[in-house]
Amino acid sequence: MPHPTTRLLHRCLALLSLLGALAACGTSPAVAQADYRASPQFSAAEGRFRNPVAMPERSLAETAGLWWRNFFGKPEGTMPAQELPVQPLTRAEIDAAPDGSLWRLTHSTVLLKLQGRYWLTDPIFSERASPVQWAGPRRFHRNPIALAELPPIRAVILSHDHYDHLDHETILALVGKVELFVSPLGVGDRLREWGVAPERIRQLDWWQETEVDGVRLVATPAQHFSGRTLNDRNRTLWAGWAILGREARVFFSGDTGYHPAFKAIGERLGPFDVTLMEVGAYDAMWPLVHMFPEQAVQAHLDLRGRRMVSVHNGSFDLGMHRWQEPVERAAAAAKRLEVDLLVPKFGERFDARGARATAPPPQ
Repeated sequence: MPHPTTRLLHRCLALLSLLGALAACGTSPAVAQADYRASPQFSAAEGRFRNPVAMPERSLAETAGLWWRNFFGKPEGTMPAQELPVQPLTRAEIDAAPDGSLWRLTHSTVLLKLQGRYWLTDPIFSERASPVQWAGPRRFHRNPIALAELPPIRAVILSHDHYDHLDHETILALVGKVELFVSPLGVGDRLREWGVAPERIRQLDWWQETEVDGVRLVATPAQHFSGRTLNDRNRTLWAGWAILGREARVFFSGDTGYHPAFKAIGERLGPFDVTLMEVGAYDAMWPLVHMFPEQAVQAHLDLRGRRMVSVHNGSFDLGMHRWQEPVERAAAAAKRLEVDLLVPKFGERFDARGARATAPPPQ
């Protein structure tokens, strides 16, 4: 076991490395951004996207305090003592699975099989959710399938541009395997900068939609923020997604605080067979950008969901809570509110319209 002073030194070096990487990213050529002044979510005066509920501005001291607490004030138990078990997944198993099948691969990365084609949310296959692979949050488990073994992907569906949802190395590796990238406004500008052809990108504002091979994709409101450097906050939009196919109607929350628009989404686009709800990385210091588990269960009810699946937990140390806590709290709330909560292993198949499931205890 490393000496406490050694651990503190390692954390200081990691923090300095990450800040240096973010600053270096901020000095690189700016993303060529389109004119988004027509979007109701865009503030022309500020040159940024904004939330329906304004987020309080933090002082420099408050921001520094957040960074310090995140690196040096974490409680015990935010990471498992050993690598988590994973159910290995093969291409043959994926091909043999019926339409309406879903697999949670990692974090917020879910593979869907709809209308005989494959769809992938927020793919991250890298070892770390970070601007660099030698520092930053490291994954707790192996990927259940290698990226190269994935079937051809009809569309990648992106919720926003944070490192744990838009992974540069994963996108580059997927370019030859993916036909289409669907994203909120501005995120596609980043993809173009990375070499993705413009004709393979569709960018949508909230409530806008596109249809791909009979699957209807609708960008929905979310309460979050965006940015990948120290000076590009909210230059791109964030969103949830309604993924509406013949075999299944799926909602993907992306990252979000709890907000009133969940009810409007449920009224306009529900009911949903499955909701993929963010459960993890919450804290009392940022309640407007990440839901608490109990709020995620309530959002599922607002959406008129039939079955809820927890995502955004169990892969990376991104919060101030014990790593098992998100699922424990979600399971307790689901039991109290009679919500059908499914917590699949990474790599395990589940059926969007299958029989009722019970939430297993956290691994």
